[in-house]
Amino acid sequence: MKNSIRLNKMKFYAFHGIMKQEQIVGNTFIVDLKLYVDLFKASETDNLSDTIDYAEIYNIVKAEMAIPSKLLEHVAGRILRKIKKEFPNIETIEICLTKERPPVEGEIESAAIEMSI
Repeated sequence: MKNSIRLNKMKFYAFHGIMKQEQIVGNTFIVDLKLYVDLFKASETDNLSDTIDYAEIYNIVKAEMAIPSKLLEHVAGRILRKIKKEFPNIETIEICLTKERPPVEGEIESAAIEMSI
């Protein structure tokens, strides 16, 4: 399927990380989603009920990002499972979860994981 809805560069301040300091101080995280879903009916009806309300998707991501986790994989997995549960008509969901300025020795802008369900 080629139809998709994208939510790009959702930015959150959260407390994810293995290191104790990350859990206390927090960091900025960027979430990008791509939702593969049939958009053809909505293209005909102009009715929100025939598509995916991306405001609802944003609220799911926001709620899951507020729950501290050690691993980005854990956060991303929760987001994917929650969206899929709430919107079973979505065929595939892709997520990229980025942590800005991860705590490593050296110069690095960000670290990211990508998953899909």
